[in-house]
Amino acid sequence: MTDFIDFDDEKYSENLRKIKNPPKRLYYKGDINLLNTPCFSIVGSRELTDYGQHVEKRFVNHLALREITIVSGLAVGADGVAHKEALDLGEKTIAVIGGGFNHIFPPENIKLYERIVNEGGLVISEYKDDVEASSQNFPIRNRIIAGLSLGVLVVEAKARSGSGITARYAKEQGKKVFAFPRKA
Repeated sequence: MTDFIDFDDEKYSENLRKIKNPPKRLYYKGDINLLNTPCFSIVGSRELTDYGQHVEKRFVNHLALREITIVSGLAVGADGVAHKEALDLGEKTIAVIGGGFNHIFPPENIKLYERIVNEGGLVISEYKDDVEASSQNFPIRNRIIAGLSLGVLVVEAKARSGSGITARYAKEQGKKVFAFPRKA
């Protein structure tokens, strides 16, 4: 069963309250208290190189030492690496999905979604359970990924990508944006 919180709930993210067009309701599975922990977002390429995976894992390690919750979008590539590395270190992670809980996307990350929920993490969406993930939802969802966080790391992403949209939201929200470009 999916739970939800509204904008005026005391457990709603203080960081999200401050962004332009915050979600009025969040549907969730997992530990809702993670919304108000120090968070950092990691997004990037779906096709990480070995170098990209290495630097991303090191970055997650450094954040884990400071008990910072990792936020990402449950996509293949950089998102999945961020969530998995946090969980492998025994740390918490938040996945922000672009559809409802009856349509976890991409399907190859359903086991990762289940692991996040089962290991004390949090999965959130602004969409009701029956809303299918669609390409128009992901750019909108990215404002939440940026909004939850102190900053955003972009790993090996192309200039025109969903990660670029997340970075733009972060910049508009006054957050720091960091990048590891693909090695030449």
